Amino acid sequence: MAKRGGFPGGMGGFGGMNINQLMKEAKKMQADMEKSQEELSSKEFEATAGGGAVFVKVSGDKTIKEIKLQKDVVDPEDVEMLQDLILTCVNEALRKVDSAQAAQLGKFNIPGLM
Repeated sequence: MAKRGGFPGGMGGFGGMNINQLMKEAKKMQADMEKSQEELSSKEFEATAGGGAVFVKVSGDKTIKEIKLQKDVVDPEDVEMLQDLILTCVNEALRKVDSAQAAQLGKFNIPGLM
């Protein structure tokens, strides 16, 4: 007589893996992800704009650590240009963090995470 209901393959569902093994793997993956995030937050990412006129350093947790401006880029008559350069530079540094984060956490292959 054929079995009815339940998981395919009996109690071992989940591709033959028991629930304790599944939980153990999930905890290991969580610990690995936390370690990866800690490593990423300790890294620094740099960007420049305007041929090096503006320099920005950002940590992996997206905290701006440093902004440097060359003196000749500071023109009281053209504040808008300086604002645009700073904005461009900060956004590029943040894009680098996002890219590194996607590469670092992408190896975990969890749908919906990234």
